[in-house]
Amino acid sequence: MKARIAVLLLILALGIAPCAVAQGRGDGRAALPLPSRSTPHAIDRGRLSAQPDVKPITVTVALSLRNVDEAETLVTAMHTEGTPQYRQFLTADQFAARFAPTRAQVARVIAGLARYGLSAIQTTATTLAVTGMPAAMERAFTVNLHRYEVAARDNIRGYTYHAPLNPISIPSELSGAVAAVMGLDSRPAFRPMRTAAAASLTRAPHKAAKAATGNDPGFLTTADFATLYDVQPLYKQGVTGKGRTVAIVTLAAMTPSDAFIYWDFVGLTVDPNRLKIVDVDGGPGAPSDDSGSDETTLDVEQSGGIAPGANIILYQSPNTSQGFLDCFAAAIEANKAQSISTSWGLWEFFDNLDNSPVTDPFTGKTVSFLQATHELFIRAALQGQTLFAASGDAGAYDVNRSCLPPDCTLALSVDYPSSDTLITAAGGTTLPGLQEYCQNAACSPPYFDINIPNERVWGWDYLSGLCAQVYGADPISCGIFPAGGGGGVSVFFELPIYQILNPGVQRSQPGQSLSFEGSLIFNLPGHFPGRNVPDVSFNADPQTGYVIIYTSSTSGETDEFIFGGGTSFVAPQLNGVTALLGQSLHGQRLGLLNFPLYILSTSGLGYRGAHPALRAIKDGDNWFYKGRNGYSPAAGVGTLDVANFAKALQ
Repeated sequence: MKARIAVLLLILALGIAPCAVAQGRGDGRAALPLPSRSTPHAIDRGRLSAQPDVKPITVTVALSLRNVDEAETLVTAMHTEGTPQYRQFLTADQFAARFAPTRAQVARVIAGLARYGLSAIQTTATTLAVTGMPAAMERAFTVNLHRYEVAARDNIRGYTYHAPLNPISIPSELSGAVAAVMGLDSRPAFRPMRTAAAASLTRAPHKAAKAATGNDPGFLTTADFATLYDVQPLYKQGVTGKGRTVAIVTLAAMTPSDAFIYWDFVGLTVDPNRLKIVDVDGGPGAPSDDSGSDETTLDVEQSGGIAPGANIILYQSPNTSQGFLDCFAAAIEANKAQSISTSWGLWEFFDNLDNSPVTDPFTGKTVSFLQATHELFIRAALQGQTLFAASGDAGAYDVNRSCLPPDCTLALSVDYPSSDTLITAAGGTTLPGLQEYCQNAACSPPYFDINIPNERVWGWDYLSGLCAQVYGADPISCGIFPAGGGGGVSVFFELPIYQILNPGVQRSQPGQSLSFEGSLIFNLPGHFPGRNVPDVSFNADPQTGYVIIYTSSTSGETDEFIFGGGTSFVAPQLNGVTALLGQSLHGQRLGLLNFPLYILSTSGLGYRGAHPALRAIKDGDNWFYKGRNGYSPAAGVGTLDVANFAKALQ
């Protein structure tokens, strides 16, 4: 087991591509850089409790909900028109009284932890912050904690983290009460879903972007989004998201002024006090180019640009599994935002791992990050909060964004948290139009032309001919594989009720496994009736993507444009759209959008009539799954006509 965990940690350390930009707000504490293929191997410095500077550490114990099955059933009833519970969402207090652990249960867990020398305080209805010396943590959870050091490289700082060598064990005092124990592993874990344009391919000279609608693909703003996906009719009715609050869960800091400069650039007048920042677990540290701060910036700019009247709460934490869970817990506990989005994630197996999914030896139940966050998402759905997550930018091969052949085998796989059944997974498309690429060093005509006649599933296989003919390169060496909108079949979450009757839904493919340097890591179950992702898509291809404004921590310059894409744009765009939808429904909460999306898709009503709410994406693929007339695990139900979707919801 120790050898297997070590191999998995190595894959995680090698495989998360860094982001290129960041911002300038923060408390001066340095942010942890994202690991990449150039990250030096971590050096094991030995037992954490034996370090000369050993200090107490804090972990999060996520407590299990009472009556989970009843809660899941209630989620379905609240989202099924015609039931007495339809849209009768719970307040935070009502949820806690009905489904959260009782005071006696919480007290039992706190007392049990105290026997090991650990102190605990309740931070939300379902989480405890547990503090103690590493040796006490080792005794309580039967682990061997080691400290690891990652050396600095180029201009990227080094850092240390701690992680266990073996799976945790749940003590008898916690039996049946715990959904997860997070924080025993403190390494940077998650990746942002932003992708830059293909660096190996040179585009033909292009005119500069205009500060208005009508910009060309690759130079788009939120104003262009509003034109592309029919948001303008809502604006004309005075619908701007006023009275609504959107939340963003992120793992890197930003410079708030960048967002206000962007909104001014696209011609918006917004409340100067609309953005509130909440640091969770001490926050992620100062903005930096190598921590993913550009992701946070675009999330705020996109959601706030689409819903200029809405308020925004930015929940930000360190880039760890513990931080991610605590960030969601804070946003859901506060219950101030009607919708929440995140653009960070990881292959669902790595998320479930957290140094192996642990089985409570006394109950036989699985204790894992996936279980704990899923129970948080149950609460969000019961409170009527709408959740969105980017589905990933590695097409049908999510794990292979981190590890490519020959180091790893190819494996059809999906990203978490977008694979959770209680979140709306945001997929990606490519806009139609002519793309011209240079064929010589001078970039003089003739150009290599690629004409895309219709909006299609985002998958960079459409660039394969260019790579082969101009560069003599295969898709991997050309740098275009496996870039595309994340999509496929979960092998951890079963098919949800809203997808059961949809003819486009698929089961997992047989024969899928991940091996690293010849060692088998995981066999993915074939023919598994799993949750299909994504659910809905918008343009995410960097070749037809967007501009954002940011401040670089490297250059210190502000008001620069960067160009990019990824499903990280789609998740906050859906967040902003939901603020508009909520205002158009006279302030109602919408809850999980998957129910109305699949009713419209499965019935076919969403694609028909004079004002269809959905636009099927029939062309293209994400390297495996193909677009079709209806739902597909490539682009979901398609894209939204936002104004028509608002009418459909009414």
